[in-house]
Amino acid sequence: MMKTFAQLKKSLKKDFSGFKPLKIALLGDSTISLMAQALKATGYDYKLHLQILETDFNQVERQVFDNSSELYAFEPEVVIIFQSSHKLLSKYNKSSVEDYSHLATNELDLIQNLYTAIESRLNAHVIYYNYAEINDAVFGNFANKHEASFLFQLRKLNYELMVFASGHSNFHICDLSAVQNQAGKVVLFHPSIYITTEMVLSLDILPEVAARTVDIISAITGKFKKCIILDLDNTLWGGIIGDDGVDKIQIGSLGIGKAFTEFQYWIKKLKNRGIIIAVCSKNTESVAREPFEKHPDMVLHLEDISVFMANWDNKADNIRQIQQVLNIGFDSMVFVDDNPFERNLVRENIPELTVPELPEDPSEYLEYLYSLNLFETTSFSKEDLERTALYQTEAKRNLLKQSVTNEGDFLKSLNMLSLVESFNNYNIPRVAQLSQRSNQFNLRTVRYSEENLQAMTQDQRYLTFSFNLDDKFGSNGIICAVVLKQEDETTAFIETWFMSCRVLKRGMEAFVLNTIVEAARERGFSYLKGEFIPTAKNEMVKNHYLELGFEQAGDYWVLDVKPYRQTETYIKQK
Repeated sequence: MMKTFAQLKKSLKKDFSGFKPLKIALLGDSTISLMAQALKATGYDYKLHLQILETDFNQVERQVFDNSSELYAFEPEVVIIFQSSHKLLSKYNKSSVEDYSHLATNELDLIQNLYTAIESRLNAHVIYYNYAEINDAVFGNFANKHEASFLFQLRKLNYELMVFASGHSNFHICDLSAVQNQAGKVVLFHPSIYITTEMVLSLDILPEVAARTVDIISAITGKFKKCIILDLDNTLWGGIIGDDGVDKIQIGSLGIGKAFTEFQYWIKKLKNRGIIIAVCSKNTESVAREPFEKHPDMVLHLEDISVFMANWDNKADNIRQIQQVLNIGFDSMVFVDDNPFERNLVRENIPELTVPELPEDPSEYLEYLYSLNLFETTSFSKEDLERTALYQTEAKRNLLKQSVTNEGDFLKSLNMLSLVESFNNYNIPRVAQLSQRSNQFNLRTVRYSEENLQAMTQDQRYLTFSFNLDDKFGSNGIICAVVLKQEDETTAFIETWFMSCRVLKRGMEAFVLNTIVEAARERGFSYLKGEFIPTAKNEMVKNHYLELGFEQAGDYWVLDVKPYRQTETYIKQK
């Protein structure tokens, strides 16, 4: 249940000191002070300390185009821009009908210029609210056919915004139009309040808008959901498979079975988007697998499931085992179960896990889950489509590891090969995505957009490396990236080093160091200089440089590359 604004404000009095600080600039063409409060309070629920610069309203263009403005002095990491449909309508009220036909083009040009100005001066993401619809009823339904109508132009502008955003990875749209569609215009906008206070968004809708905004901010910082864990009986199908049998469970196109089928289609789409699907069911495993293998109406099949856990053990313990196989944080996992007892048990034992409070009626599952917006993301790449296969093969590796007593024998048996490449048009999307997702093995936790990485390829000061890893079970894809930046004639600074936790303890750290040391020597550098910046999640690599032989020098770590001898690993370079 979404909090009220009054409930949300109570979080402003809480202690934010242990949370990640993030500098946010909020610009708007109408009163935004209460929006700033809602954003900061919502940040508490996401464990983010949003330090918000709230500028005077209706000063968007001055703040962005004036180099001496408060915006640029503040140096935010995220710039949020709210320009409302109501102000847009007022702006064009004095125009002739013919002038309306240029509205979308003119406003898009302005938005593009705002983004270009911000991008040229700040290394910041921009979040822009699209436009909630207003039908001024000048043309009635004919507005959908007449290009000069306000409604036509507003919808065109929202479409053009999507096209623009698709080509700029640092430009994000917060879908205010969808929020209005879900809540209703009478909830989003109160005319009397707007007339007297210039406040476009009502107090009733601010918590929802703030949540959608902070969803994007959280994803930008690398905090998002990667996995959904599913119960089976009365969650994925109607009925109890152990009691009813495979031919009696409810699924298909008739009756309540349709609700479960549509729910499975949604899960399938999540899987195709790159969300990891796991099963956690109290069942005999062979019985639990039967519908996936035999029922003709099943949408999901065993090849869609990365980890299948069905037994009679405690579900919290089984979820811990799933987490160990996947090697991702509990806070990036969602558990869906129709049983209130199981939901509460898991919540109490694994509080970091997200556990939605499913409605009792299965026909309401989807609409409820849609409203939660659990799977926000800021990127999508080809490797997302292959994520299920990657984790299925990882499960096979873990089984092999358990059967081999000597770790060296296990690593040798994998027949590992790594392709090392500089950043290029093919690997940049995945490297950018990995920088956003990597939290545990991330030495400095610097997030990169595709534009940031592309710029490095044109700058002689940088040496860039992407590493993939293949073994006898298949490909892990790109699992590591390193950026070296020339600090002076003798020293290369390790600006970033991040790696997927899927490949820990396989010698990849040593292989990467061997590679970048050799590259540093070839460029004439005598030293590699590294830095560890601690976060709430990367403590596992606090001794990374020490263990690799670097010597501490104040806040940094330095390695003399001349006497360095390559560490033997079981990884060969392609």
